[in-house]
Amino acid sequence: MLLYENLDSRFIFVPFGVETLGLWGREARALFKELSKRVIESSGDPRAGSYLGQRISLAIQRGNAASILGTVPRRGGFEDVLDFI
Repeated sequence: MLLYENLDSRFIFVPFGVETLGLWGREARALFKELSKRVIESSGDPRAGSYLGQRISLAIQRGNAASILGTVPRRGGFEDVLDFI
């Protein structure tokens, strides 16, 4: 059984991964472009698409930080992170 096979046909499910320094795939770019267009239309703010991109970027950065900090021993303070990098 597929996990999302029972979704209503009104929904479009497009999973995609994002590499920190990698390019987005064709489907990911198309989805982002469509979402940006809809956000701009619904908000009336031409900057809304850019804001969406910034939010995604921050989410990736936070995830990367959590991944790095999760590998650092909790012995000391922030100095351990600097030694690690």
